[in-house]
Amino acid sequence: MANAAAFFDLDRTLISGSSSFALGVEAWRQGLAQNADVARWTVSALSFLFSGDKDEGASTEAQTEMLSYIKGASVADLDAIGQAALPKLVARVRPEARKLLAMHSEADRDTWIISASPSRIVEPIGASLGMTGAIGTEGAIANGLYTGELDGEFVYGEGKTRAIQKLAAERGYDLDRSYAYSDSVSDIPMLETVGHPVAVNPDSELEELAHERGWPIVIFARKTKRVMATSGVVAIAATAAGFSYVLGRRHGRTSTLAQIGMERSN
Repeated sequence: MANAAAFFDLDRTLISGSSSFALGVEAWRQGLAQNADVARWTVSALSFLFSGDKDEGASTEAQTEMLSYIKGASVADLDAIGQAALPKLVARVRPEARKLLAMHSEADRDTWIISASPSRIVEPIGASLGMTGAIGTEGAIANGLYTGELDGEFVYGEGKTRAIQKLAAERGYDLDRSYAYSDSVSDIPMLETVGHPVAVNPDSELEELAHERGWPIVIFARKTKRVMATSGVVAIAATAAGFSYVLGRRHGRTSTLAQIGMERSN
């Protein structure tokens, strides 16, 4: 069993942009959302793309919206949308992220997605990428329908930290030897949990903090397939809220970057 791991945020870290848009389009195609719903969701996804998710208020809002709109939605519908959107989401995994996953695997480190998005969405993505596993937010289920309550806690902010600590306790990971990758200042607790925090395309606040602390920063450029190392920090994506809104409408409403092997900027 691996004694260290690498933990990845999903949106703007493993994949380019937000996963919510692909899920929203698929929900619309399956008749589970109206045009207005997708339009609202698109605005939310674009806002996240350009500004990220930066404060604890966003966590509370995302959790409240997710629980409100997912209530009464069927597990079958969620799974159908997730499976249909899966190829599109996997296609958006950054080439540099795939390289990192391979390098951590070769170094005998387990790899995990840690995301606020629904677990039934992130788990298939992790499996498709050959990762060890994925941890997402669990919604309580009764008689095949979501009850509108959490089953566990919202995997956001400190919730990500607790998820990682639980995995470490269960699997014997040495967190001082482990890595975490993210783009947002809201993921600082997760980044501080490991010995090797890495900022991926960080927002401005995270970038500033990363420079102060001497954390590595990598910039993933999908077209050029380059990674520029400067110094940096963290990420987060609470796209579960947007997905839950659309779904609910149907129901009544490495040691160093050099060792990682990534290319430094000139």
